Amino acid sequence: MYKRSMRSQLLAALEDTPVVFLNGARQTGKSTLVREIARNEYPARYITFDDATSLSAARHDPAGFLAELSGPVIIDEVQLAPTIFPALKLLVDCNRQPGRFLLTGSANILLAPHVSESLAGRMEILTLWPLSQGEIEGVDENLIDRLFSREATLPLHSIRNAGSRADLLARLVRGGYPEVVGRKTEERRRNWFSAYINTILQRDVREMANIEGLTQLPRVLKLLATRASSLHNLADISRSIDIPQTTLRRYLTLLETAFLLVPVPAWSSNLGKRLVKASKLALSDTGLLSYLLGANDERLAEDSSLLGRVLENFVVIELRKLASWGKTHPHLFHFRTQTSVEVDIVLEDAAGRIVGAEVKANASVSSSDFKGLRALQEISGKRFQRGVVFYTGTEIVAFGANLYAVPIASLWRSWLDGGAEG
Repeated sequence: MYKRSMRSQLLAALEDTPVVFLNGARQTGKSTLVREIARNEYPARYITFDDATSLSAARHDPAGFLAELSGPVIIDEVQLAPTIFPALKLLVDCNRQPGRFLLTGSANILLAPHVSESLAGRMEILTLWPLSQGEIEGVDENLIDRLFSREATLPLHSIRNAGSRADLLARLVRGGYPEVVGRKTEERRRNWFSAYINTILQRDVREMANIEGLTQLPRVLKLLATRASSLHNLADISRSIDIPQTTLRRYLTLLETAFLLVPVPAWSSNLGKRLVKASKLALSDTGLLSYLLGANDERLAEDSSLLGRVLENFVVIELRKLASWGKTHPHLFHFRTQTSVEVDIVLEDAAGRIVGAEVKANASVSSSDFKGLRALQEISGKRFQRGVVFYTGTEIVAFGANLYAVPIASLWRSWLDGGAEG
C-alpha cells in the first residue's frame, strides 16, 4: 500500500471541519485511503453509494437516511445522490461537531455551484489525484515548497539516482493510477485503461449529465489528447470534430468534472485579462494520455515533438499533485505574450509570488532556454521568486539571478542530503 501525502491534510481537516469531501477521479485510491484512516485515526461507519440499496434510500429520503446515522460516518461516491447535500447542511447547522462526515466522490462538485454552495463554510474540499511519482518512490520531499522558499539560492548539486531516459519514458506511459502502477506489461495496462475509459464515459459521465446522446464523447476525448499541452481554441476544436461549440463546451465541462481534463488558465499581471486569454489543456494522467495517443515508450523515444507535449503534461500534473498537499498551495497557469514568448507553467501563491517553469526533453540546457522566464521575471518584478527549466539531466545549475536548470527527477527524488533518496 502506498503512503498518500494527502493523508495528514485530510486528518487535519477532520479535526476542525464538520464535513470533509475528498474528491478525485475514479480509481485514484480515495476509498482505500478513507478506509485505512477509519481503521486507525478516524473510527467511522463506512457506507458506499455503489451499493444500490444505500443509494436508493439516500435518494428517496435524504434527511431520513442521514437521521439514522450516528457517530462519524464515511459516505463513498456521494455524487451519486446530490440531493443529500441540502440535508447535510440542515444536519450540520444543528450540530457543527468537527469530523461528523467524511465524503468521497468521483465528480468535481466545485463545478456544481448549487452543491458546493449548500455547504459553504461547513465543508472542506480536498482532491486526491493519481499517485505522484514521489508517492510511488516513497519520497516526502515537496519541490514546490523549496521553489517558494525564502532561501537566497537553491542548493547546487547532483540529483542522485535520477534514473535513465528509459526510466523517464516508462514513468510517462505508466502514469499514476495505483492499479496501473502494479501492472507489469504494456498489454495489461492498455486493457485497464480501455475498461476505465469505458466506465467513466459510459456510466459516470452519463449519470452526471443525466442525458443520453453522448456517443461522440470518446471521440472528443481522443481529439483533446492530441492537443494536450496546447492552447485551448474552442472554435478550432469544434470545426475539427464537427460538433457545435455549445455541445463541445458541455462535453469539456463533463470531462473536467470527471477529473479527466485539467485546464491550465493563462497568467497575466492584469487580473482581468486572465479571464479572456486562452487556457491550455492537460489530461490528468500521462498513462491515460499515452493510451489515448496509442503511444508507448518506444514511440515517445522516436518522436521528439510528441515526447515534448507528453512531458510538459507530466510536469504540469505532478506539480498540481504537489500543490494539493504542500505548505504552499499555488495556482497553476501558463504564460504567453502577444509576441509568442511563452512559459509552460506559472505558479502563483496566495501572496502573489511567482515561480515560472519551462519543460525541456533535453539532457542539457542553454541560456536561450530561459528567454520566456526572463520575460516573466521582468513583467512580474519583485513578485518573481524563481524560474526553473526542468530537463532530463542530473545537475542543478544556476543560470543567473533566481534562474536554474533543475532535473525533472527532482519531482520524485528528495533534495535532502545532497539529493539522496528520502
